[in-house]
Amino acid sequence: MPSYNIIEMGSRKRIALVAHDNKKRDLIEWARYNRAILVEHDLYATGTTGALLAESLDLQVTRLQSGPLGGDQQIGAMISQGEIDFVIFFWDPLEPQPHDPDVKALLRIAVVWNIPVACNRSTADFLISSSLMHDPYERLMQDYEEYKQRLKNRA
Repeated sequence: MPSYNIIEMGSRKRIALVAHDNKKRDLIEWARYNRAILVEHDLYATGTTGALLAESLDLQVTRLQSGPLGGDQQIGAMISQGEIDFVIFFWDPLEPQPHDPDVKALLRIAVVWNIPVACNRSTADFLISSSLMHDPYERLMQDYEEYKQRLKNRA
């Protein structure tokens, strides 16, 4: 049976916002509608999405690389370093992406680190309207020490 650690999420969440080209407009509209909530949190976004959000919302958005240039991987690294609490990723399931492996890796790392992820507008609405958005939250994180030890013993 796995053991767990508790990771404290503050009341001010660190939110990554990502959107594929065909979903940028949806994300911008969603973010405008939810601006009053988003202003209370720290926002991070990949390339063009970050520029569009900063301009549309008149908010500070920490911009990372474009997704195909490594932005998705940057967000994944930030998750694994405990620097991202929440991911909103409006991805386009109908359009092949040249960086699909990066997208899958980002979603995988979010699940490994037990990070809330919304991949469409409805899920984003439910997550951002949750009473947990405004309060500290104790996220259970599986303790991977046993897994790391097994890997070390194989080497």
